[in-house]
Amino acid sequence: MGIRRKIGSSKNPPIFSHEFIIQNHADIVSCVAMVFVLGLMFQWSAAYASMFVAMQHNITHTFNDTDVPDVTNYTSGKLDIFTVFFYLLVCIIIHAVVQEYILDKLNRRMHLSKVKHSKFNESGQLLFFYLVCLGWGADIAFREGYLLNPSSLWDGYPHTELTFSLKFYFVIQIAYWLHIYPELYFQKIKKEEMMPRIRYATLYFVFITGAFAMSLTRLALFCLIIHYLVEALFHFARLMYFSDKNDVAKPGFVAWASVFVIARFTTVTAAVLMFWFRLGKAENQTLDISTGNFNTPLIRFNALAAVCFVQAWMMWNFITFQLKRRREFLATVVTKKKAPAKQKEKKSKKEDSRKKREERELDSEDESYLPEADQKIRSEQRGMKTRSRSRKN
Repeated sequence: MGIRRKIGSSKNPPIFSHEFIIQNHADIVSCVAMVFVLGLMFQWSAAYASMFVAMQHNITHTFNDTDVPDVTNYTSGKLDIFTVFFYLLVCIIIHAVVQEYILDKLNRRMHLSKVKHSKFNESGQLLFFYLVCLGWGADIAFREGYLLNPSSLWDGYPHTELTFSLKFYFVIQIAYWLHIYPELYFQKIKKEEMMPRIRYATLYFVFITGAFAMSLTRLALFCLIIHYLVEALFHFARLMYFSDKNDVAKPGFVAWASVFVIARFTTVTAAVLMFWFRLGKAENQTLDISTGNFNTPLIRFNALAAVCFVQAWMMWNFITFQLKRRREFLATVVTKKKAPAKQKEKKSKKEDSRKKREERELDSEDESYLPEADQKIRSEQRGMKTRSRSRKN
């Protein structure tokens, strides 16, 4: 079933024009993905189509003398590029479905501005992805015993063999962060909003791909679970803020701020334990790409430095963001305090001017009953008083 065209696009743009591709990109990508799926149905094309749809580089362990069933694990390799490409198409399709049937309906109800509209869509898409990957990753870590036995993160390195669910998890991670780049075009993202999205998508892609290629999937899975929990809290609070539900947004931002610091400390601690202490004491510290061993002092140092640098950079951005919010909050408090004082001053000035005006009117009324000589004397006295006041001032 195709994606419905957005309301308001009554004109049909020319075929293969930019507007045509943007409006119908989900249908076009669905047709391309369907070609690979249909290729599995024919014998002459099944071998080529399976390179895109199925997980590659499988290893089957057979146990002939026992009743234990055969176990199939997977490793990383060059053929994973084709699999990542196919699931990148799937991510684009799911992105369009979430946008059309969930986020667009919510946007029509709230009538947000253009800036808030773009940020609302971004947070909605990321929150959906973070929640799915958080539950999926926690399930894998629990079934594999990584949560109950933290030493399994580094024991037995290199971890070249992966279960189907673990390899599929990392393929989806790489495909999702790659699909951010074409979405910049499909969603008509403004230039000033492109750089932040390109920056975090590139960081995700580089670190996840590096961990997948260098047999560091267990450590990466542990760090991703922690990081996705923090990001899910942030984007949930952000959505509540855009929805004008401040009673939910404020506790959400407080929870995110408290968990953010703990997550950064936990990630750095896990990286130091892994690269500096555990792998540093391993016997085999030679580079061997065929066996997936990247445990060398140079690689360990660069990997640890990269993790610590990114965590420090995120912490710096967090601190500057909190200080900015603090200054804005204090500025609003000061303006609220000054407003009543200014109102009181205006009222007092109005009352003084009113009293003076009434006094002048009374004086003029009193003088009207006096003879001309006395009226002149009164006017001279008032003139002397005004001159003396002006000298004092």
